[in-house]
Amino acid sequence: MRAAGILSFGPPEVLQLIEAEAPQAGAGEVRVRVKAAGVQPADLAVRSGWTPPGAAVHFPQILGNEFAGIIDQVGEGVTGFTAGNEVLGFRVLGCYADYVVVSSSQIVAKPRTMAWEVAGALSASGQTAHTALKELGVSQGDTVLIHAAAGGVGTIAVQLALSWGATVIGTASEQNHDYLRSLGAIPVSYGDGLVERVRGLAPDGVDAALDAAGGDALRASVQLVANKDRIGTIAAFDIVQELGVRPIRSQRSAARLAELVDLHTQGKLQVHIRKTFTLSDAADAHREVETGHGRGKVVLTID
Repeated sequence: MRAAGILSFGPPEVLQLIEAEAPQAGAGEVRVRVKAAGVQPADLAVRSGWTPPGAAVHFPQILGNEFAGIIDQVGEGVTGFTAGNEVLGFRVLGCYADYVVVSSSQIVAKPRTMAWEVAGALSASGQTAHTALKELGVSQGDTVLIHAAAGGVGTIAVQLALSWGATVIGTASEQNHDYLRSLGAIPVSYGDGLVERVRGLAPDGVDAALDAAGGDALRASVQLVANKDRIGTIAAFDIVQELGVRPIRSQRSAARLAELVDLHTQGKLQVHIRKTFTLSDAADAHREVETGHGRGKVVLTID
């Protein structure tokens, strides 16, 4: 099969189209012919030398941690899925490929109305945002500050918080302010004076903050949210102890993913696809994500 993988750590150029042996579904597993795979900052980190907790990197290493496609093999003991089912799901590595094998506990049914690109890009950012807001206790009546609100995780976090009855203030570059308004958030610019600008927008205070930008954004949150237990970051793990805030890592499950799919079906959750690339152009997809400040998700489409 074709796959996009790395033979060494390094810049985007090390991500190449490679040939690999097609995996086979074992007991409790399904094999999925991949139609789309989202591109995450975590994928870029692996390419650069980071190893996800509980995983091991072996060269050649296929990247990618979310996918959508059509089941073409069903292993012994699998119930609820058959060959031909359209699904979306997740695994730690190996999704930039023609085929991926996963436990049947890591997939959910794809609605016919959901585009392949959206299905391939929902799991990782969606589950990270959902995990974070749950850990921060976001609920009806809260005012929530979301940093990097126009990005993959931020976009979904904004919509989830709003659907749960919160007011959302989102930091973003000026070019993305209208986009955030279209989602229902109150946009605010990054940079010097951020704390004062947010206080002007939320005179009664900010109840919780989710940081997907790191550094100065997280430090600003500490000045704005009284309860540090309600400040979380998915980006600045190096300063969480110094600031006394929550490090948040996604807790992925089929149940969590199914809830996100249901919200999408109801029209309460949209996934903005910034740009799509072919599998052979995976390095360019990584370069696009590395530019930062873009809206929504970058996706590999696999024919």
